[in-house]
Amino acid sequence: MKVLIISGTDHKGSSYNIGRMAAEKLTGPGNISEVFLPRDFDEFCCGCTNCFVKGADKCPHYAKLKPITELIDAADVLILTSPVYVYHCSGQMKALLDHYGWRWIAHRPEEKMFSKQAIVVATAAGAGVKSTMKDMADSCFFWGIPQTYRLGRAVAATDWQSVKPGLKDRISKKAGSIAEKILKRQGKVHVGIRTKAFFKIMSLMQRNGWNKADADYWKEKGWTGSKRPWK
Repeated sequence: MKVLIISGTDHKGSSYNIGRMAAEKLTGPGNISEVFLPRDFDEFCCGCTNCFVKGADKCPHYAKLKPITELIDAADVLILTSPVYVYHCSGQMKALLDHYGWRWIAHRPEEKMFSKQAIVVATAAGAGVKSTMKDMADSCFFWGIPQTYRLGRAVAATDWQSVKPGLKDRISKKAGSIAEKILKRQGKVHVGIRTKAFFKIMSLMQRNGWNKADADYWKEKGWTGSKRPWK
């Protein structure tokens, strides 16, 4: 099993350590890849809409983004981590997710996403964990990932070393429980009714879509008919 951790900060704080903990419960170190933001991608979307109307390769940041896209496509499990920044994910995580708007189900989803699973991880000294996880989970859903797990905690600390041992143990148990579910579902992830319903709506809309790049993609895939990117 291949796991990709995308960390919303450069430093290895509580969110990263929890994400790494979950990854190591799923597979060995040799199967874990890591992306740190903004070290590995430091661009903001400039709103040119090239990715939507001309193609992803027309994005001004395509060359920088491509290695990350390849890691995402190759992974079986994605782990997105971010500390709480003013009740939301970090700006650098948001900037990366912004660059994949064209991959949402409403546009040109990658069919590999419909067989993946994901974990979103967020930590804070206090509040804001739920809204931060939602920022990342929204993209996972609209990319087409059928199953996204949430692993968030208010750790009452500003660094991983200061988190109380008892809380670390409880986090480890939760990570282990999620890992068990992922391993059990690997290779047979069920696509839920919400994803199927949204996909159906888009399949009807794309028959005469306003954006030619999207409409052509859906027709080429056969998705405007009965074909689907899942079994």
